[in-house]
Amino acid sequence: MPSLFSRLCAGLAAALLLSVPVAAQVFPNRPLHLVVPYPPGGTADVLARLLGQRLSERLGTPVVVDNRAGAGTAIGSKYVAQAAPDGYTLLLGTVSSHAMNPALTPVGYDPVQDFTPITRVASVPFVVLVNPALPVKTMGELVALAKARPGQITYASAGTGTSNHLAGELLAKSAGIQLLHVPYKGSAPALADLLGGQVSLMFDLQVTAKAQIEAGTVRALAVTGAHRSSLLPRLPTVAESGLPGFEVSAWFGIFGPARLPPAVVETLNRNLVAILKSPEIQQRFSAQGAEVEWSSPEAFRTFVQAEHAKWAGLIQGQKLAAQ
Repeated sequence: MPSLFSRLCAGLAAALLLSVPVAAQVFPNRPLHLVVPYPPGGTADVLARLLGQRLSERLGTPVVVDNRAGAGTAIGSKYVAQAAPDGYTLLLGTVSSHAMNPALTPVGYDPVQDFTPITRVASVPFVVLVNPALPVKTMGELVALAKARPGQITYASAGTGTSNHLAGELLAKSAGIQLLHVPYKGSAPALADLLGGQVSLMFDLQVTAKAQIEAGTVRALAVTGAHRSSLLPRLPTVAESGLPGFEVSAWFGIFGPARLPPAVVETLNRNLVAILKSPEIQQRFSAQGAEVEWSSPEAFRTFVQAEHAKWAGLIQGQKLAAQ
């Protein structure tokens, strides 16, 4: 008959064996990968690296920023949609990856059904720029001029289907005007031609345009966010300027694959929101022209659904197609 000691040892061994699967499920216990569907160096990459560093410190595990650019954000986004739903592969999604691009062209994923929203992160409003030779100083004057010259006011974008192209389409629809779209292969050549007077109008990111605005080589009329920008506080919003409800921002948020365990979602949301509430992160985001935002996963899902419906409606109504 086994002794009391041997029975105790056997029970202890069994308890240890039973505890292994539980310990293996503790999140996180290995590095996380934060996929950015853009190349290194841009706003998305900078924001991801700031978040990744702080998240690594809070979770006690490395967070690797993984740039997977291409196909208008589809490559990186699809990679995360197809990843294991364990919380170790995340996406810095954007208005392009989850609202605009899926309505423009097949992307290989459903922006709502194939992801678990975790939290909003930031929004980066555009600024409405005109060449100083254009005889307008306000949005009201721009709309009036466009109505007097239908189809003659040109606006530049970084390419058909890009966010600054769709911002122009939304302006035309909201104001009841006709603008002539001139697509470029990137924002830099578009801005160069705006400076040179080859085109009259452009929507650009504040942090990119700030130096030109201050130098007087372009004229800024308004910002496209829901409220005035801390980077350019004197500029009114487009909504303030006679087009109520007009809002366009390059927003960012953290997503995981669909069916993430609720406990993992809660851990990620709680830590990310704490990071986003820190004054240091808010200051560093502001330097990039980004306004910090955070949300519950449920509120973020509702936001993504609304944004997708908004841009899909515009794209279908205007019969637009990506090139």
